[in-house]
Amino acid sequence: MALETFPPLTLVSTRFLLSGALLLIVAWLSGMSMPRGREWLWTGLYGVVILGGGNGCLTYAELWIPSSLAALFVTVSPFWMVGIEAALPGGERLRWPVVRGMLVGFGGAALLVAPDIWGRGLQGDVWRGFLVLQLGSACWSFGSIGQRRLSKRANAIVSGAVQQLAAGLAFLPPALLIPEGPVNWSTRGVGALLYLVLFGSIVGYSAYIYALQRLPVALVSLHNYVNPVVAAILGWLVYREPFGQSESLALLIIFFGVALVKRHSPPPARPAN
Repeated sequence: MALETFPPLTLVSTRFLLSGALLLIVAWLSGMSMPRGREWLWTGLYGVVILGGGNGCLTYAELWIPSSLAALFVTVSPFWMVGIEAALPGGERLRWPVVRGMLVGFGGAALLVAPDIWGRGLQGDVWRGFLVLQLGSACWSFGSIGQRRLSKRANAIVSGAVQQLAAGLAFLPPALLIPEGPVNWSTRGVGALLYLVLFGSIVGYSAYIYALQRLPVALVSLHNYVNPVVAAILGWLVYREPFGQSESLALLIIFFGVALVKRHSPPPARPAN
C-alpha cells in the first residue's frame, strides 16, 4: 500500500527517519543507556546493512513480484543466518535437528502462500525478484550477526533506534537526488506508512533487536516464517481474503517447525542489559 504513494527510496528513508527519531527521543527522555564511542558508528553501520540492504531489497522486489511470492523467497533467510553464524569463529554450531525444524517451517510458509503464487504465475520478473531478495537476506543476516557480536552498553531499544535513524539518513541523499517520480499523496498510502513506522519499525524491529541479544540465532531467524502468518491474518481482516483449512494447516506446520527449532536450540543467552 505504501508503494502506491511513495517511491521506494523515499519510502525507506521516510519510514526509518521517523521511527528512528521518535524512538531516540523517547529513549533519551526515559533515561535509557546510550551507545558510547565507536559503538555509535558500528551500530549505525549495521543498521544500514540490515535495514538499508535487507528492507531496501524487499521494497524494490515488491515492485516486480507479488508480496506473497516475496514472502516465500524471504523464508530462505533463516538458512543464510544460521549458515553465516556457524561459519564465523565462535558461532553457534549447526545442528541437524534445528535444520530439520527450519525445513518444516519453510514447508508451512510455502503452503500458506502457494495458492496466491500459483494463481498469479511464476513468470516475468520472478528471477530478478528472487536474486534481489537473496541479496537482501544476506545483508540482513550478516548485519544481524555483526550486531549480535558487537560489545554493547546501550539499551537494545536504543540500538534499534540508532540503526533505524542511520538507515533513514543513508537513504536520504539518493531519495533526493535520484528521480523516481512524484509522491502520489493518498490517505491509504500515508496510513500504510504510519503502520510501517509504528508496527513494522518501532514495535517489530525493536522486538527483533531485543530478541537478537537474548535468544539463539536459529530461533530468532524464524521470524521470517511468522511474517507470512501475520500477512495472511491481516489479508483476511483487511481484504477479506480466504482463510480456510489449508491456511490453518499451514499455520500448524509453521508453529510445529518453530517448536522443533526451539526444542533443539542452545539455552538463551544471559541478558546484556
